[in-house]
This record gives sequence, C-alpha cells and structure tokens, in this order.
Amino acid sequence: MATLRLLRRALGRGRVCLWQMRNELHATANQLVYQVTQRKPLYPSIALRSPVRYMFIQTQDTPNPNSMKFIPGRTVLESSTMDFPSPATAYCSPLARQLFRIEGVKSVFFGTDFITITKTSEDTDWNLMKPDIYATIMDFFASGLPVVTEEAPRTDTAASEEDDEVVAMIKELLDTRIRPTVQEDGGDVIYKGFEDGIVQLKLQGSCTNCPSSIITLKSGIQNMLQFYIPEVEGVEQVVEDDDGGTDKEANAIDK
Repeated sequence: MATLRLLRRALGRGRVCLWQMRNELHATANQLVYQVTQRKPLYPSIALRSPVRYMFIQTQDTPNPNSMKFIPGRTVLESSTMDFPSPATAYCSPLARQLFRIEGVKSVFFGTDFITITKTSEDTDWNLMKPDIYATIMDFFASGLPVVTEEAPRTDTAASEEDDEVVAMIKELLDTRIRPTVQEDGGDVIYKGFEDGIVQLKLQGSCTNCPSSIITLKSGIQNMLQFYIPEVEGVEQVVEDDDGGTDKEANAIDK
C-alpha cells in the first residue's frame, strides 16, 4: 500500500510538471507571435503590388494593319482620349514615353481602357514587338505612377458656350454616336472646325493613315452628320504636324 501511495504521488507530481511545461510553452508561443507582429516589414509596401506583373493584357486587331489595340484590364484614362503621334508629344505621359522607347513604335494612343500602338511599317513584326509592349505596360502599372503627369490639352470636341447651334449639334453627334464607335476600333475623331458647310475633323489612333479612313469619313461620319444636320455639306480630314499646326488638309468629301 505504501508503495502504491508513493507511485500515485510521483504521478501527481508528473502531471503538475507537465501542466507547468504546457503553460510555459503557451506563454512562450504568445510572446513569439507578439514579437513577429510588432516587427517592421522587411520590404516597402510597393512590394505588395507585385501581382500587377501578372496582369492579363488582351490584344485586338484594328482596321489598320499597322495598329493594334492593347487592353490591360484596368483604367488607362479617366475620361476622353489622348494621342501621341511622336515622342515629342509625349512630354506629359511617362507611359507613352516608355512605349516610344520600343523599337518599331511610331505612335501611341490612349483610350479610357485601352492603348493603341501604331508601328512604323508593315515590315515590322508584331510578334517581335509584343513582348516588349507587354513588359512595358505591366512594369508601368506596377510602379504606381500616373499615366498622365500634366494637364492634357483641351480638345476642340468639348462643348463650348461660344458654339452656335449647328456646331453644338455636330459636337453632340460626334460625342454620343460617332466617337464611341471609332474608339472601339482603337482610334478617335476630333472636331477641328466648321466652315462653309464643311466639317473639319482630325483622325487619331488606328484611324491615322488607315486604308479605310476615307470610307469611315464618307460612309459613316458624313452620312450621319448630313442625316441629322442639313447644314452639313461635307466632311474634311485635317492633318496636323507634331507641333499641332495644320500641315495640310485633305480634299472635302462631297455629297
């Protein structure tokens, strides 16, 4: 009996020791968790944005074989569009400047959710350009920099209090009916003036030097403007140089 009592005491002390060890281990674990949570991060917060490098960029052909539409799946511009026909015009956009560094890029165009790249010639292979374009777009959005750093110049398509009734109707049709359709093909059309019944328009993005641009002006834009606005007699394409000055004007497209 004495032996049994001694054995029970030993077991009791063992249980107490185990209980104490379990409490000590639990306290140590809590202390380690506290220390880890209080430790400063090893990397800056921008490292959390690294998944942007795995963004899915879609491409879409345009009526212009030298232009391609890149859709990054995120907002490019909050509103309107911006055209960069040359590197000199990209002073206000870090993204456009980076894209112009890619060999074969002739012009860059931004929409609200897409980027149109126009290459220098048909001999330039898209398959050789695409990897650099993908990498440039992904790296830029991962950097967190703004697409445009300076205020974009105001386009003449925007409504103005100085517009007469006819000009206001032309601009409204352009903004609500014509421009959204043209932007789906990676381009845009900008109002430049109305004189003697002729609407002067500037084509941008994939529409620039597009083989079907005359058809777009004649069968699409002009017919719609004439249908709603009898004062419109024709449409004229205006071509500007890189400094924004008028270089030449295409002949008016008659009725």
